Amino acid sequence: MKILKKILILLIIAFVIAQFFGPEKNDGDIATVEPFLNETNPPEDVRLILKSACFDCHSDHTRYPWYNSITPVNYWLADHVKHGKGDFNVSDWEGASLKKRDHKFEELIEMVEKKEMPLPSYTWTHAEAKLTDDQIASVVAWAKKVRTMYAEQKTAE
Repeated sequence: MKILKKILILLIIAFVIAQFFGPEKNDGDIATVEPFLNETNPPEDVRLILKSACFDCHSDHTRYPWYNSITPVNYWLADHVKHGKGDFNVSDWEGASLKKRDHKFEELIEMVEKKEMPLPSYTWTHAEAKLTDDQIASVVAWAKKVRTMYAEQKTAE
């Protein structure tokens, strides 16, 4: 029993020390999404969906919940954001080629229609990000409109 008590104390000490360390935060300026919004011109309802369900993981600005201060949760969240930005970062929109932008919208449509985005692990803690069928339809309609715009730009080149 003494060994179990010592292990428990060591684990508690390690947990407390770990709270002083954490990953780098994704706390860039939310204004970095403006070029994306200006180019793709989402209607107001889609703009609100993007803000509540997408930008935390797919931009250079994340609104962190209170529990992000707890290690190891903060590392888990940082990993989600890293992967999200790696797949689709609206803050880097201006630097992307027309072909890449179109492809990202193709993926966006597919992921939203299949209800793979936003991730269930995100919607567990962000209930406002869980999309209704009407919201999915709005996002998909907007994304298809953007893809049509890109197709027209490609033919004009």
